[in-house]
Amino acid sequence: MSVYETEIGALLGGSAELGRYRDKALLIVNVASRCGLTPQYEGLERLHERYAGRGFSVLGVPCNQFMGQEPGAAEEIAQFCSATYGVTFPMTEKIEVNGDGRHPLYAALTGTADASGYSGDIRWNFEKFLVAPGGEVVARFSPQTGPEAPELLAAVEKALPDA
Repeated sequence: MSVYETEIGALLGGSAELGRYRDKALLIVNVASRCGLTPQYEGLERLHERYAGRGFSVLGVPCNQFMGQEPGAAEEIAQFCSATYGVTFPMTEKIEVNGDGRHPLYAALTGTADASGYSGDIRWNFEKFLVAPGGEVVARFSPQTGPEAPELLAAVEKALPDA
């Protein structure tokens, strides 16, 4: 099943409608509001704004599986992201990314290896997956790789539909 065929809810209700990104490049990131890496929201928003007009979007996926660092309800998460970091990119409902309750979206993503050869379970908040137009997962980046790291920017540029 393509990533774009996966059903997942939007943060504030309804469907996230992943199929609408089928012709775009998409950076999927499991996010948390109370993590040492939470300031990455700033870079993710800049990345989203920089490439949105070229067929790209960031998709935030809240997850509370790592030391309870995303405990809030949907409304709290939305308010925090908007007020603190000016987030405008789409967000999904809060899900599990590892274990028996792993969401099908992450079941489709975690088989992809990063540049070091790591595949499998999500290691921490802010792990990133780049999906090319059509649904192929083309890159994986560790949580410590910032949204504006040269290797991530190069991968996004390469995955853009007009590239």
